[in-house]
Amino acid sequence: MKLIVGLGNPGKKYERTRHNLGFLVLDRLAAKNGVVVAKRKYESLVGEWNSDREKILLVKPQAYMNQSGQAIRSLLRYLPVEARDLVLIHDDLDVPFGRMRIRERGGAGGHRGMLSVLEALGEEAFFRLRLGIGRPPPGVDPTDFVLQSFSQEEVAQLDEVISRAAEAVEYLLREGPRRAMGKFNRAG
Repeated sequence: MKLIVGLGNPGKKYERTRHNLGFLVLDRLAAKNGVVVAKRKYESLVGEWNSDREKILLVKPQAYMNQSGQAIRSLLRYLPVEARDLVLIHDDLDVPFGRMRIRERGGAGGHRGMLSVLEALGEEAFFRLRLGIGRPPPGVDPTDFVLQSFSQEEVAQLDEVISRAAEAVEYLLREGPRRAMGKFNRAG
């Protein structure tokens, strides 16, 4: 079993904000594979995806971003999975908009949702798909920036960014981390 977790904030107010990029990618994966992510379990909304090889749960934690670790801890406590079975999708200020980075481990990099997950798991050995949202303009606080809607320029590219990220998750599951990193971590 694998867990694909998209990080975001629950509620209409946050639906199309930069911080909800993980939710948007998870929604695309679900739609592409005929999965409904609506069952309330483990402090999350969950949908089950049975791929050729194994059962995969698509998960949207329903705690606010800064408490995402609570839902992850609940999932790992009640399901027959370990941290290495987790793929976490989240926004990243330190990656330019539209770019992505797949990593096997690492720190929080100032991302409070990731910090919550790392504190809950007590380890760093899980996969992350870091999706670039870029740095805020001068004078805009990063906390405000991540909670803002995408700019018109970003919206024009957003569908392609989300589709490519969903493709990266499927490729990671099918081909493994090394090949996925080689293909999707490149510039462009």
